[in-house]
Amino acid sequence: MTDMWQLGVADLATAFRTGRLDPVAVLDVSLDRIARIDPLLNSIVTLDAAGARAAAQDSAARWKAGTALSSLDGIPMTIKDNLLVDGLRATWGSHAYADHVPDHDEIPVERLRRAGVVIVGKTNVPELTLEGYTSNTLFGTTGNPWDPALTPGGSSGGAAASVAAGLVSAAIGTDAGGSIRRPASHTGLVGFKPSIGHVARGDGFLETVADCEVVGTLTRSVADAMLLDAVLAGPDVRDPRSALVSVPLAADPTRLRILYVPRFDDAPLDPEIEAATDRAAAALTGMGHVVEQGGVFFDRLAVDEAWRVIGRAGVARAFRAAGQRLRLQGGPTIQAMAQEGERLSAADYVDAMEVVTALRRRIADLFTRYDLVLTPSAAALPWPAADAFPPMIDGQTVGPRGHAIYTGWVNLAGNPGLAMPLGFSRSGLPIGGQVVSRFGSDAGLLSFGASFEAAHAPAWAFPPLTAG
Repeated sequence: MTDMWQLGVADLATAFRTGRLDPVAVLDVSLDRIARIDPLLNSIVTLDAAGARAAAQDSAARWKAGTALSSLDGIPMTIKDNLLVDGLRATWGSHAYADHVPDHDEIPVERLRRAGVVIVGKTNVPELTLEGYTSNTLFGTTGNPWDPALTPGGSSGGAAASVAAGLVSAAIGTDAGGSIRRPASHTGLVGFKPSIGHVARGDGFLETVADCEVVGTLTRSVADAMLLDAVLAGPDVRDPRSALVSVPLAADPTRLRILYVPRFDDAPLDPEIEAATDRAAAALTGMGHVVEQGGVFFDRLAVDEAWRVIGRAGVARAFRAAGQRLRLQGGPTIQAMAQEGERLSAADYVDAMEVVTALRRRIADLFTRYDLVLTPSAAALPWPAADAFPPMIDGQTVGPRGHAIYTGWVNLAGNPGLAMPLGFSRSGLPIGGQVVSRFGSDAGLLSFGASFEAAHAPAWAFPPLTAG
């Protein structure tokens, strides 16, 4: 029999509705598992057992009375530590915000709370969520449930680890350059990064990467991601960018035009990841879709430089807004980023944004010819947890973003992206692939993901350390 901690969002909602389980019992199991398992992972940095228990008790009463707020009522979830939760500290992974306790919920958190979600706690991030692994000097390093000596990726690594380990049923995080999709790949999860504006933002920490960072989800199935999206999506007057755009994925969703790009120029890719993505492309052909293999479809050097300028300028802006707080207490990585940003000119920033505008036009044109783009989610398998990036991939030396080349363009373009499990390496580590669709086709992308998952995705499995 499946233990209750193994149930995802949809299965828990069914169990609550039928009275087979209640939210208090599920939370008890969640808290017990956090106490026993999370010391090995360090995924949850602020636990709110009392608040979660009160929310679970309220939810149990609503289910019993037949007045549940939504299908998410009573579901235990974690929130990434760069998102604000009323009454829970939000540190952004930095000593500079170690004692910051907001007095309000950020819009996506507000929507989850209105839906009855039980917020269990906050998850670990790299400082200012600016790196592709999860470690900081305030809370330490987060490990991957499949091997705690390895990273779950970042910056939503704590969120991914909490779901993959069965500590909670789902999590929300943020994705500014792949920060949901790569951790999903490294931990065997489904990671959904919506279009810009699909999920309203506001009343949170300062933006550091223009409009590229969006709130998304980490779940064990596409069906669960769809349930969360139904609550999270939609406009809000506090976020002018959230005027909801909804377009169909394709005229014929059963016969999609798919561009498969396994490699970006000569950038190295782990052979096992390439083989798994090749199998996914073949599976899509077997489903009746038209798959065409091609190469990178934008100027990587120009886009990489624009990304550097926007990010460094954003960090410099965060330093200025924080007064002396970050300058005195920020770690060496963000200090160096801020110094780079302070040397940039306004013209440099405008030039970078022009590159983004050109990329958005180019990607919009690409999706007049294709319905989906398929790529790996990450170029490397998980590496040692305390290292910011893998120094080599397939025998070739790479820099800090060598593992992350497949995801950042999606954020700059503003399109939705979905990371899904594709299998495991010979050493037993998860491998994921990414599908991207036209701007505003979020619902269609999730529906496609559900069809692929039903036909070809590997059955969900929990890491060995989570047993019991």
